[in-house]
Amino acid sequence: MRAFVYEAVATADAALAAMPGQAPDIGETAPQAKFLAGGTNLIDLMKEDVMRPRRLIDVSRLPLAAIEARPEGGVRLGAMARNAATARHPLVRERYPLLSAAILAGASPQIRNMATNGGNLLQRTRCHYFYDTGTPCNKREPGTGCPARAGLARQLAILGTSDHCVATHPSDMCVALAALDAVVHVQSPSGQRTIAFADFHRLPGNAPQRDNTLAGDELIVHIELPANGLQRHSTYLKLRDRASYAFALVSVAAAFELDASGLMRNARIALGGVAHKPWRDAEAEQLLEGQRPEAAAFHAAAHLLLRDARGHGAPGGPGDNRFKIVLARRAILRALEMARDGELTNTGELGTEPVQEFQL
Repeated sequence: MRAFVYEAVATADAALAAMPGQAPDIGETAPQAKFLAGGTNLIDLMKEDVMRPRRLIDVSRLPLAAIEARPEGGVRLGAMARNAATARHPLVRERYPLLSAAILAGASPQIRNMATNGGNLLQRTRCHYFYDTGTPCNKREPGTGCPARAGLARQLAILGTSDHCVATHPSDMCVALAALDAVVHVQSPSGQRTIAFADFHRLPGNAPQRDNTLAGDELIVHIELPANGLQRHSTYLKLRDRASYAFALVSVAAAFELDASGLMRNARIALGGVAHKPWRDAEAEQLLEGQRPEAAAFHAAAHLLLRDARGHGAPGGPGDNRFKIVLARRAILRALEMARDGELTNTGELGTEPVQEFQL
């Protein structure tokens, strides 16, 4: 790890004042400064020399860890609340069980006890080439190329890719937040703004170094969850190579309401492990509106969701990810069945894991 200057701050205003006046590109490899909270991803990136910030501004002490009910029925998640505390909070478990299931499907208890909600949104891809500084990578060093497209793409994207990048977003929590229509609240020296979750993360396009639409001098302060009636029929399905501490090959956050006639209303389907951002398709969700929760409707929705999917990696080789198209289709069908039947998760991780709060 390279040397850096460390500074701890106690207020959001102090954090923003400490950020250099020239706001860094959020995807810059060697920015003048970065905000540090739990550090579960950023510190790893610094150890691997993928990220080389000259200064770290520690925001973990900011009073932004509250999880609060909102007057209109929603819930506000503080950006500095730990993932474990969020997953176990009574308001989250009661009103957004899908989110609890998704958080607990990710990482390990130790990491969830340290990682923050704001930091979870800012995770960077786990693409092998991104982490290997000896290989080209457009996300790490723009303009150098994307060897993953014809190389080891097994874990990588099948939707929304470009000639410049086939990386995936790694977060489980973000897949659930996408399905729940969350809103991200951010603060900068020029004021505050909100970002709809669907607009927070980017597809790679010709600028894959930019993971999201956050400006370099903006700080996430909280995440707003709107009220909904999805509690009874929601699920988070995660398919991975091993049972724990593994990133998703494919994941699905699925939810809908059933009206008095047993017809689906307000359907949501978000996919993880398949794109540069959590993937939703309004047309596929609208197709389920007013339909019975049966196989024909589920198959039609899966077809629409994956109509533009394409694989990468050498066909038939160890890096070929074309199997993910079939896997994703089956995962969508299974997740919708689970949501219909009231099965919250396939990971079995909503038990009695203790929450440990760390004050740094």
